[in-house]
Amino acid sequence: MSNPVYLALDLPKLDAAKALATKVKGHIGGVKLGLEFFCAHGTHGVHEIAHLGLPIFLDLKLHDIPNTVAAAMQSLHVVEPAIMTVHASGGRAMMEDAKAAAGENTKVVAVTMLTSLDERDLERTGISGTPHDHVMRLAELAEASGLDGIVCSGQEVAAVHKQWKNGFFVVPGLRPGGAATGDQKRVVTPRKARDDGASVLVIGRPISRADDPLQAARDIEATL
Repeated sequence: MSNPVYLALDLPKLDAAKALATKVKGHIGGVKLGLEFFCAHGTHGVHEIAHLGLPIFLDLKLHDIPNTVAAAMQSLHVVEPAIMTVHASGGRAMMEDAKAAAGENTKVVAVTMLTSLDERDLERTGISGTPHDHVMRLAELAEASGLDGIVCSGQEVAAVHKQWKNGFFVVPGLRPGGAATGDQKRVVTPRKARDDGASVLVIGRPISRADDPLQAARDIEATL
């Protein structure tokens, strides 16, 4: 992959999303469309963004019984996402069925632990141990389930890459040096994540909310 940066394009207005993606398309490798975008614009919106010619990462984090997730995967063949997410905590059977139902050219990756969570948040949901331990357990389960890779924070990707040599690793919650962290708790720079083994770098607000999104995208690309 020549440019691992996927722009998180979760804007409420489709025209604004298309305009932003068009502006920076020469300096990103793909576009991430999440729950906010999909709920607002559906498959029509995905097709509209796909017309720009960039790979689509459809980040819906599916989490339900295996049959329901498999059916949802099949219904999304029409938009041909390059990458699709499910929750690793849905279990092995769910992940196996998700991968079996995905399109031939779609990588299925499992979300391990949201980058907005920390150890205290885990404890409150009944999960003991550190975020690192939790991510490593779920990464092992995702690999055993036949998925292509996982989503994890930049703080865990080096250890996961060491454990899963040929895995495909998506790292969100990235912030260039000096940028505000917002609601993210476990952040690193794009270059650090890439050096540690990240396959895809998901970057949103540092580009989408920059005074000059094009220059922000260029600056991030230059660090890589």
